[in-house]
Amino acid sequence: MLDQVLEAFSVSPDYDLNLMQPRQTLSELTARILAALEPVLEAERPDLLVVQGDTTTTLAGALAAFYRRIPVAHVEAGLRTGDMAEPFPEEMNRVLTSRLTKWHFAPTRSAAEALLREGTPPGDIFVTGNTGIDAVLYVRDLIVAGALRPPRQELPEGKRIVLVTSHRRENFGPRFESCMRALGRLACREDVVVVYPVHRNPNVSGPAHALLAGHPGVRLIDPLPYVPFVDLMLRSHLIITDSGGIQEEAPSLGKPVLVMREKTERPEAVEAGTVRLVGTDEERIVAEANRLLDDEVEYERMARTHNPYGDGHACDRIAETLLERP
Repeated sequence: MLDQVLEAFSVSPDYDLNLMQPRQTLSELTARILAALEPVLEAERPDLLVVQGDTTTTLAGALAAFYRRIPVAHVEAGLRTGDMAEPFPEEMNRVLTSRLTKWHFAPTRSAAEALLREGTPPGDIFVTGNTGIDAVLYVRDLIVAGALRPPRQELPEGKRIVLVTSHRRENFGPRFESCMRALGRLACREDVVVVYPVHRNPNVSGPAHALLAGHPGVRLIDPLPYVPFVDLMLRSHLIITDSGGIQEEAPSLGKPVLVMREKTERPEAVEAGTVRLVGTDEERIVAEANRLLDDEVEYERMARTHNPYGDGHACDRIAETLLERP
């Protein structure tokens, strides 16, 4: 799933750790990452290690650098929900990574303020915007200009696309099933088609297919490469997700977002009005989605709200800051 993203941005890795295994636990993956990074750091002896986001790789990379006394720069630093179980394990990954980090690149002012409350030195925090916005705007512009022509899903004409992503660990089980039932009800509308690229995790794909496969208003498809997914976001009318990054990307494309989570580490979008937290309750998801599908004024209000996550130049600011460091 990563290779196609690297290809989209013409990135060729010097090392492929090739660690992913079926049904792996977080403990197993963390241990393998640490062990695999050690010879790489020994061979390269870097002056700086950059980690991004809040994945297991982020934490393990920062810890591997710490063990070798290599300074760490954290891109997308300072995101917080204040609840170690929401999202799981990302909140813990973020908090621990911050303790191992020298230079913190916060996407927003509120993320920087969260770091300050935790005692991070002000001089080590830099508000840059989010690199994910750089990426999605870059691809959007190429698609609009016709320089990229990604393959498209064959979808019914004349129907509005409700794009869905859902894969959060903390939603596995009854919460996830509630979300799937809500999608099934929305797909009964004659004016929409629900398109869901289903994550390969069996905790996701199993119940998703069990509850939605064969529904005439639902298209369950394989995970999409990055460029076709951005194209699908552009074509969508509404996005329903439990993903973190899409809460930032979709508003950059003028798409309202309903978030199937109880808490978000990206409150700026909620406060701005581009994102609405709807939790995992079936009735609420259906009600909020129908509201945006039926109320044009409310829809336009969310779609036209300013995106608080950046202007597409976060990478430039991060690079310039690092080049200025002693």
